[in-house]
Amino acid sequence: MPESAELNQNQKAAQTATQPPAPADQQADEPEKKSGRKFIVIAVVLFLAVVAGLFYWHSTFYEETDDAQVDGNLYQVSSRVTGQVIKVNVDDNQKVNAGDVLAEIDPKDYQVALEQAQANLAQAQAAYVQATVNVPITTVSSTTNLSTSNSDVQGSSAALAQAHKQVEVAQARVDQAKANAIKAQLDVDRYTPLVQKDVISKQQFDAAVAQATASKAAVLEAEAQVLSAQESIRQAQQKLSQSRFQAAEAAKNGPAQVQAQQAAANAALANVKQAQARVDQAQLNLSYTKITAPATGIVNKKNVQVGSNLGIGQDLLTIVPLTDLWVTANFKETQLESMRPGQEVTLKVDALGGRKFKGRVTQIGGATGSRLSLFPPENATGNYVKVVQRIPVRIDFTDLKDEDKDLALRPGFSVTPEVAVK
Repeated sequence: MPESAELNQNQKAAQTATQPPAPADQQADEPEKKSGRKFIVIAVVLFLAVVAGLFYWHSTFYEETDDAQVDGNLYQVSSRVTGQVIKVNVDDNQKVNAGDVLAEIDPKDYQVALEQAQANLAQAQAAYVQATVNVPITTVSSTTNLSTSNSDVQGSSAALAQAHKQVEVAQARVDQAKANAIKAQLDVDRYTPLVQKDVISKQQFDAAVAQATASKAAVLEAEAQVLSAQESIRQAQQKLSQSRFQAAEAAKNGPAQVQAQQAAANAALANVKQAQARVDQAQLNLSYTKITAPATGIVNKKNVQVGSNLGIGQDLLTIVPLTDLWVTANFKETQLESMRPGQEVTLKVDALGGRKFKGRVTQIGGATGSRLSLFPPENATGNYVKVVQRIPVRIDFTDLKDEDKDLALRPGFSVTPEVAVK
């Protein structure tokens, strides 16, 4: 043993020998103090064990992150028609409800356009009524024309048959007249020698000559009747041909005329629909002169004043929603092993003093935040460093109407979500 060590031990022994002995009470309290210290140490160890157990149990059954915020769709309100602003009803940071009128555009031009469209609609409807009425009229007219043409064909056929019979009758009269003429001529021939011999009187001979002459005239008349009857046949044939042509034309053109009139009625109906569409568009344009709030929210970035001339699509203001909200939580990839859509979530909002809301996991993002960033990492450069990535998870409020009656939530508020994964 080194000399310095021996010297230190001798000094300690001398000091102990020189100290007076401890009182009896103090010697009796020392075991109790040692026992109290042991109890405190045991209690601290048990407390730490309980805390560690609770932490382990909580980490096993719940996943939470402080990288989360309230999210929502910002509504960009713009003009859908052109015109001059005559009234603005809101200011920046003013709360509005869905359907509230934010601004108004001068509606006079659009009112005139609506009246013009309504007049055109009335005119188109009148034309359609007229075309519709003409359809049955044309149908009846074509049917009557066809029936009349068929009747004319039948009548012409009967007239032709009658003309043929009249020719036969006239020819029979010709034959009869020729027979009478022959007989009368024979009588004249017999009476000629007799009158020369004064066997018969001159009067009888003259009567026979007159009868022969009349018979010849009757023959000529009968032959003329035959020619007239034959002409009637020719006319009856022409009439029959004309009637058949008209009947064929009526049979062909009648349905076509009905179809044409029906097409005209359909065209008139199309004009009515077109005019109605113009009226509807004019009514829409007139309604667009009143710019309304698409959702309940807070007005921001107001960029419209009375007297401004607006164009279609010109941004007027932004509405920050107060009702259609959700939470976007960026969990570490190591926290997603047991996380599934539909799991219940407790949401603690920092801005509202830790006020809690109920939610449910709706979607787990399809890629990490770094991959969806403007400049995603290029790990193929050779400078790869493994970093725990975060995945955006959408959490929807399950009872927002009852839990946020005062509409205190705002997009962008920091949230601490606690997902029950088991």
